[in-house]
Amino acid sequence: MKFLSTIILASLLFAGSLAAQTYQPYTLGAESAKSLNETATLVKDKLTAGGFKVLGSYTPAGDKDRQVIVVTSNDLLGAVKSVGGLTGFAAALRVALTVEDGKVLISYTTPEYWGNAYFRDDFDAVKGHYSRFSSRLKKAISACGKTVGTGFGSEEGVEADDLRDYQYMVMMPEFDDTNELKSFGSYAEAVKTIDTRLAKGVKNVSLVYAIEIPGKELKLYGVGLSGPDGEASFLPTIDIAKPKHTAFLPYEFLVMGNEVHMLHGRYRIALSFPDLSMGTFSKIMSTPGDIEELLESICK
Repeated sequence: MKFLSTIILASLLFAGSLAAQTYQPYTLGAESAKSLNETATLVKDKLTAGGFKVLGSYTPAGDKDRQVIVVTSNDLLGAVKSVGGLTGFAAALRVALTVEDGKVLISYTTPEYWGNAYFRDDFDAVKGHYSRFSSRLKKAISACGKTVGTGFGSEEGVEADDLRDYQYMVMMPEFDDTNELKSFGSYAEAVKTIDTRLAKGVKNVSLVYAIEIPGKELKLYGVGLSGPDGEASFLPTIDIAKPKHTAFLPYEFLVMGNEVHMLHGRYRIALSFPDLSMGTFSKIMSTPGDIEELLESICK
């Protein structure tokens, strides 16, 4: 009887270990011996051939050794359309190229990590979309150099349940504790105002991409942030580990109906750098507010 009890206990513990799968915010997909520009061209070609739509690209923080390529696909858009609301933040995924130690590292935001965080308890309903997306992305990136396929960005990883109600610490914001940048009379007015402002030019802000979810009154924008409070002022302080977390950027905001929302900086930055110490975060205490001010300037 004691032996049987031991077997049952071991089985339960094993089952629990399977359930407690952890995810890391980024995946190092491949390494390239080509130049950064050559690698970027190759990555875009392979992504397009793999059924992804390239929405835009840019050089984060003005760093010549970094480039981010933003993509979407029918799988991502289908997942967002099926749930709607704030899941619009999941409509795009970021692929990063970073020159490190004489190689170009090709990384991307791990789909399951960000999917669990943004869809929360609805993730199980869109898991099939993410499984297809992840498989196709892995295949496309693997064709761009020496395959790696390892996660990074969190030493121990974060469990799915913790991602779904993620907080860096108690009393810190969660996913739906967004900053509302502005409300308009209608969705059409909000989009027209923002598109017009970005086309004319907004100081210290540049459009990287925009993607609209048809029929849902959702439009996601990604923007580069420059100037004294922009990316170059905070990225070197927090992106201190290797591989670099280049796919952290660009920052996004979402038009949802007649409202414009951004993920709170103390959520979005912490989710991107879950292992950073409070001491490091304290060095960028003003950054969440600075980002909010820059994004608000687009909505005026």
